[in-house]
Amino acid sequence: MKRKYILPLFLLFQIIFLKVLAFFPETIERHYSNGLYVFTSRFERTVLGWIPFSFGDIMYGILIVYLLISIWKTRKTWQKQWKDNLLKVVSCLSVFYFIFHLLWALNYYRLPLFEKMNIKREYSNEDLYAFTEKLIAKTNEVQFAITHNKNQKVTNPYSQDSIFNMTQNGYDNLAKQYPFFKYEIPSRKKSLFSLPLTYMGFGGYLNPFTNESQVNYKLPMYGFPNVVCHEMAHQIGFASESECNFIGFMACIKNDDLYFQYAAYNVALRYCLGNVIMKDEEKFKALRPKINPGIIENFKESELFWEQYDTFIDKGFHAFYDQFLKANQQKDGLESYSKFVDLLINYYKEKEF
Repeated sequence: MKRKYILPLFLLFQIIFLKVLAFFPETIERHYSNGLYVFTSRFERTVLGWIPFSFGDIMYGILIVYLLISIWKTRKTWQKQWKDNLLKVVSCLSVFYFIFHLLWALNYYRLPLFEKMNIKREYSNEDLYAFTEKLIAKTNEVQFAITHNKNQKVTNPYSQDSIFNMTQNGYDNLAKQYPFFKYEIPSRKKSLFSLPLTYMGFGGYLNPFTNESQVNYKLPMYGFPNVVCHEMAHQIGFASESECNFIGFMACIKNDDLYFQYAAYNVALRYCLGNVIMKDEEKFKALRPKINPGIIENFKESELFWEQYDTFIDKGFHAFYDQFLKANQQKDGLESYSKFVDLLINYYKEKEF
């Protein structure tokens, strides 16, 4: 067999292998998520976490420039050498696909968190309405504790670097109850691509090749702590967006700082209200007056922020990422972000915040 066919065939093997591996989540949980990944992620964060800027973003930047140069140089060869060029492209994809899964993405195939924590998945409309009322009361309480004025929106006074450092407190407190949420060796960075991320409609991402949590520094500050805690959940080996929303929520409300707690309660309330309005608009209209006006002002702050950058670009990237998630064990795609409401409702059904 010619060498040029080896890597393309290896890509096909990887795809088939992962399809089979999806039937063995316990094996992934034991040997990868709680085995190899613990070692590789700690090593990456030890090597790169101390660097004050995003190494992964620079790596991506260099890669993008290299790809553009390569495309330009080979632009005249595709007509006669299309087969060889295509094999080279697929070979590169094969290598990246392997590294991507080896360093992080096998976590997509681990045991679901609802099984790990013995949380039910289904809930009734009445459960949703009761939980939302409970969440409104708690969010009102924290908003008023911060502002002493129910009409005033919350303005986070901390610098972004301070928030990065303060996130550890919440994860430390959470790990006392659930040791598998322990976070060590920080690697939290402001993304150098924050403006493109904003146009794409994303608050942050985990670089799977460097294990750096990248956060969009342009975001409204009141919700910034929640985004950081979400990306940190990816770092400790949870791939599902709904699970990371849930873990990020718990890490924020376990934090001793009220601004962290507010960030989590606020975003959870928005998700719950979104579910309520889809199920019963009249119920939503009955619940809305119970929310402190200051909280509504923060909702508006977020809406106005994202409206500034609302173009065809974010719709295109959301469509792409939706398909990416569906291809990686998250059948609900982008809707999986809101699925953390299932976990919230059932986990807190008989618990207090």
